[in-house]
Amino acid sequence: MSRQPRVSIVLPALNEEQALPLVLAEIPKGIAAEIVVVDNGSTDGTAEVARRAGARVVTERRRGYGRACLSGIAVLDRPDIIVFLDADHSDYPEDLPALLEPILADRADFVVGSRIRGGASREALLPQAYYGNRLACALLRLCFGARHTDLGPFRAIRSEDLYRLQMVDRGYGWTVEMQAKAAMAGLRVEEVPVRYRPRVGRSKITGTIRGTIGAGTKILWTIARLRMSARVGSKITSSHLRAASKECRRDLATAPAP
Repeated sequence: MSRQPRVSIVLPALNEEQALPLVLAEIPKGIAAEIVVVDNGSTDGTAEVARRAGARVVTERRRGYGRACLSGIAVLDRPDIIVFLDADHSDYPEDLPALLEPILADRADFVVGSRIRGGASREALLPQAYYGNRLACALLRLCFGARHTDLGPFRAIRSEDLYRLQMVDRGYGWTVEMQAKAAMAGLRVEEVPVRYRPRVGRSKITGTIRGTIGAGTKILWTIARLRMSARVGSKITSSHLRAASKECRRDLATAPAP
């Protein structure tokens, strides 16, 4: 990119009235050409506080993380790089320059912020999320050769590459779909450590049994669907799951205490 690249930030938000002002205030000044908050059917003042903070608000009443991301992408104004950032104040927006650096240096097309490499505590990244992430990452390596430590939602990607991936997932499978398709497309992918903290309020996913099971099932189904579409195998076998689970248990056993 010969000119200064245009960075657009998409923040899916569902009932984040308390957290969102903190997130928007911590985004480094001058780094983003536009900030789009996608109100994903909130029943509180999420949209109002976003507008008050100067963000553009898009309303997507149909629930789903992936659906919210797609709705945000649809309204962006000619971005070169698209950043996805959670609205619950668990990510550190101040880490955005480090997230963008591999793309700006032309070393990567897609960068995932790794909460694992950033030393997230078990208080911030709950055990069910930690184990689920490790299982999914092990399956990504086994099925697609993609080496990741996290499915971190804080990520940046060149817009032309994101459009080429033709993302379709409307729910919890969005992050893993992007990482699997990036590997299939041969994108240059890099991970950078990012900090992570307990979110403001209760998680809609790991904070409930239903959300945890739903997210886990969708992530595994997404990996299986993409594996079949890539014709590298007809299914994820029990041996794949056993191998991935064994690796996750080993990681958990050797991980430092929070």
